Amino acid sequence: MSTPETTSRGGEALPAPKTAAEEVKTALAGLVGDITHQLKKQEERLTMLDRKSLSQSRRPALAVSADAEAPHQKAFAAYLRTGEDGGLRGLDLEGKAMSTAVAGDGGYLVDPKTSASIQSVLRGAASLRQVANVVNVEATSYDVLIDSTDTGAGWASETADATETATPTIDRISIGLHELSALPKISQRLLDDSAFDIETWLAGRIADSFSRSEAAAFINGDGVDKPMGILNHPTVLHTSWSWGNIGYIRTGTDGGFNSTDPGAGLVNMVYSLGARYRANATFVLNSKTAGVVRQIKDAEGRFLWTDGLAAGEPARLLGYPVLICEDMPDIANGSDSIAFGDFNAAYTIAERPDLRILRDPFSAKPHVLFYATKRVSGDVSDFAAIRLLRFSQT
Repeated sequence: MSTPETTSRGGEALPAPKTAAEEVKTALAGLVGDITHQLKKQEERLTMLDRKSLSQSRRPALAVSADAEAPHQKAFAAYLRTGEDGGLRGLDLEGKAMSTAVAGDGGYLVDPKTSASIQSVLRGAASLRQVANVVNVEATSYDVLIDSTDTGAGWASETADATETATPTIDRISIGLHELSALPKISQRLLDDSAFDIETWLAGRIADSFSRSEAAAFINGDGVDKPMGILNHPTVLHTSWSWGNIGYIRTGTDGGFNSTDPGAGLVNMVYSLGARYRANATFVLNSKTAGVVRQIKDAEGRFLWTDGLAAGEPARLLGYPVLICEDMPDIANGSDSIAFGDFNAAYTIAERPDLRILRDPFSAKPHVLFYATKRVSGDVSDFAAIRLLRFSQT
């Protein structure tokens, strides 16, 4: 039997149809070719990126990665060591980290690295700063507006006329900023020692002085060229409390806790505070008072004081955090040795963020004085948010 021959209309023979295996082979060959082409392009791109990386590594370091050699830090260090201010005056500080070169009174702003170190120590110190409301201002004072009264409300019917209710009263508390200063000194010979870290030393000395002064003023300050402390406001028995006064609760015993029920005063103190303040409240007392309080037990023999379960967690008294503030008074007859309240609402600290340094090599030769100043103040902003425990019988 003869095989039929397929011819085209022109009389030419057509190629034999491809088998399935041949079609798969052709498709695989095309796929391999595409993959090879893509890999080649990827390799060329990686080679180009490697060349750019090598070329960039030979460029000068950017200012962000070369803080140790930043011009403003070198100029500031030169000023501290030798008093040479030419480097500071010649800086174009719009693109630098400092805020300004020369202040109006002839002082200089500390560079941000040193200033940040001081702030961290201030916040780490045991003072009301840790729990109070801290605001940064550029003015000479900070006003707190307080609505100390209720608007009032009444029930209304569909047909009866609505009766007029009480109008709220807005109180203004003005917190004027005061100047906090420190005047550490160091010998010129030590400044000339290149191994001495002048900025760390200066930050530590200033931070130590400022933190102790602030902490004392926030508790006991009289408001004269310093903040107004919480213990310098008028106090009244909590049952007779009115705005402008701080309420207190008695322990029932002069100079100590009630021997029959020592924890009663603390419990009464907690629940004399409004519920909306208790949710964010903190106990404030010094170490000596804490040593007495942590020995108090309830009727079931359980300690009222519990230590934190995790690292960095504050101790708790009756379930509320405890802040050890050494400027609170010791337990004595008639003393207000324990404060309890929502201090974020109760106390406002206003400060300017800048810190000024003035170098004085003449007043204490052969030493060099560094006059540092900071504007800060504080005052009670909500009298309803604090209660005091008074160690007295009447």
